[in-house]
Amino acid sequence: MTRIIFIILIQGLAFGLFAHDGGHGTESQIWKLKKGEEILRADFVKHEEGTVYLRSDNHTIITLDISELSDRDQQYVLNKSNWIGAANQSISTSSYTAFLSFLSWLMQLAVVLFLFYVFGIKKQGQYFKIAYGALAFVLIMVACDNTNSAKGTSEVLNSKVPANGLAFLKSVFGAFDNVNTRHDEQYFYIESNGIPEHEMMTGITNWQQQVPIPHDYSGNNSWAIPIQPRLSANPLSTKENFMKGAIAIAANGIPIFNPLNNRGEDANAIGELDNWGGHCGRADDYHYHLPPTHLQARVGEGKPIAYALDGFPLYGETTQQLDEYLGRFNADSSYQYHTVKEYPYLLAGMRGMVEINPRTKAPENEISPQAKTKEVRPALRPLRGAVITNFKKIQFNQYELTYTIDNQTHIIIYGWDDNGLYSFEFVSPDGTSDLLNFQRK
Repeated sequence: MTRIIFIILIQGLAFGLFAHDGGHGTESQIWKLKKGEEILRADFVKHEEGTVYLRSDNHTIITLDISELSDRDQQYVLNKSNWIGAANQSISTSSYTAFLSFLSWLMQLAVVLFLFYVFGIKKQGQYFKIAYGALAFVLIMVACDNTNSAKGTSEVLNSKVPANGLAFLKSVFGAFDNVNTRHDEQYFYIESNGIPEHEMMTGITNWQQQVPIPHDYSGNNSWAIPIQPRLSANPLSTKENFMKGAIAIAANGIPIFNPLNNRGEDANAIGELDNWGGHCGRADDYHYHLPPTHLQARVGEGKPIAYALDGFPLYGETTQQLDEYLGRFNADSSYQYHTVKEYPYLLAGMRGMVEINPRTKAPENEISPQAKTKEVRPALRPLRGAVITNFKKIQFNQYELTYTIDNQTHIIIYGWDDNGLYSFEFVSPDGTSDLLNFQRK
């Protein structure tokens, strides 16, 4: 009889672990209410259409409007309810997961029958205890591991967040005359020439000798924002990923790169960025490495200044509590990023699912699809000690950049014509100049 009870307990514990929802017990927690800083002890039940349902210690259901909770508890409710929705959807839709669970149960049964065969149920003594003790350990460890894996997988593959509204997207990017938009069933596309309306380059003290020229971000080379973003089970940190290509697109059609350059350095901290948080890459392509918060006045309060390439919007600073990716959930289960003043500045991790260019590897992996640039001249080396003091538009398609080095002033006058011919005039401190021409292919 003792042996039978032992078997039942072990099997029951193992199967119970396969069936549990990922936790090892639920404990009441302390909730803070904004009104008079009241404190309430209760379990979270659910969040539905702005109403939070809690269960008190005496099993009484308490309902509160989510706005009655402290900011921290509101964020907890949104995160928890989003995960529960994802898990429930996974349970209701994933027949494949159920099939795997059934196979796992059959495997356990097979192990039990095998042990019965080897040792015999009637066999007394040490062999019996060792066999079933080992079985118990294996089943418990496997069950917990499978449960945790299933929880992570369901959160990623089956969670549902609201789709991006097309009218809202058009209003954000439509605030700039040089930006055109279109869409299909999967993506919202942003087209621009890569040249912002604001001044550029001034303030750079660590210069790569690149200057801003236009790039054709249109047609099949447009920037693409997923209309239906999806949460990722394993968000990728921008500290260890995406040091090549853009991670977001600003409302003015300018790409936003990782705050770290391709050498893993904080581009802002080492003086590579201008007064607007941008600079030019090897293809003379202008892009930001800092959040373009200066665009807020143009897009309007309450609207994002950019969209990450995973489909989630990027807003300015907030007093709301943010997660480790610098984002937060809203009452409707939508997700949004925010900016902060210090590194990592924006998008500490890519919370949404993205495709990675298979030809790239971390940390210089790249999100796909990604608009491409075309260089018109060979990339130059950094000019140590150079400080860009002025940048201005002389006339249509012609600019002048002024920099100082060793207390001497140098000027670059450059421009392009309608046939793709680019001319660069390098003016020395003594007034002499060299002219170079490049044909864009």
